Amino acid sequence: MKRFSLQDTFLIKQFTKTGIHRDIEQRNYFEIIFIEEGKGKHFINEFIVTYQKEDIFLVAPEDKHHFEISEETTFCYFQFTELLFSSKMNLPDRSYWLHRIERIIHHPNLLPGDIIKEMNDRVLIWDIHKVINQEYKDQKEFYKHNISNMVSTTLSIIARNITRDFESISIKRNTDEHTTIDQILSHIRQHVYETDLMRITAIASHFNMTNSALSSYFKKKTGKSLHHYILMYKIHLVKYRLKNTDFTVSEIAYQLGFTDESHLTRIFKKYNNSTPKQYKQSVLEQPESLGFST
Repeated sequence: MKRFSLQDTFLIKQFTKTGIHRDIEQRNYFEIIFIEEGKGKHFINEFIVTYQKEDIFLVAPEDKHHFEISEETTFCYFQFTELLFSSKMNLPDRSYWLHRIERIIHHPNLLPGDIIKEMNDRVLIWDIHKVINQEYKDQKEFYKHNISNMVSTTLSIIARNITRDFESISIKRNTDEHTTIDQILSHIRQHVYETDLMRITAIASHFNMTNSALSSYFKKKTGKSLHHYILMYKIHLVKYRLKNTDFTVSEIAYQLGFTDESHLTRIFKKYNNSTPKQYKQSVLEQPESLGFST
């Protein structure tokens, strides 16, 4: 098995710019962008947002973005390369990083703009950012392990802020309901990799509801059965992994709680009119297709 270094998977780029800053090369990275100094505007897809010192942005490979700088800006990019999604990669905490990144980029409320809402979390994430940079630069003993742990924490803090922001909006919108449909959907997205926690009995217990009450409530609010929603969300993740990783269909089936490859293939074909292998081949035949789109 080929050995990969941390630098093959996780890159840090730090630089200072004025005027307009665009990515020079076509990106195949998921990026966390730290604004260390400066002010200006961030143009991302159809959105324009202002930025200032200590803002933090997320950019996925398919995003089109650039910065118009009004005050000299120092950027620090944390970049997660496509090798993170390779089955050949055995970096510590790799699967945790993958789960967190998938959760972040598939979150329905993820919009361009500064993604840290809690002040204490902002202080914490910037402290971690400084230590990661120092470890990455010095490369002393155990630096890979230290960076891996701190990147995991960084991704968790980001996921927490995105989830909190979404749930706070949901609670305001549903002030008469103790348990909102958005909280249930968020719970599913958070625990979709844990098969036991995705059983209706487990979800009902978590929200202090009976199985029948939960099923009825979910159907009323979404128009779909709870089982169908979980299955479709898993298929969504299957497509993502077929596009962006070199995991086999058998490996993906195991990761997402299907009985085996044939079980996943049968379900996938039912809803997509193609097998997972045929779907992956069709993606490979589209050279303009880059990762992270679904």
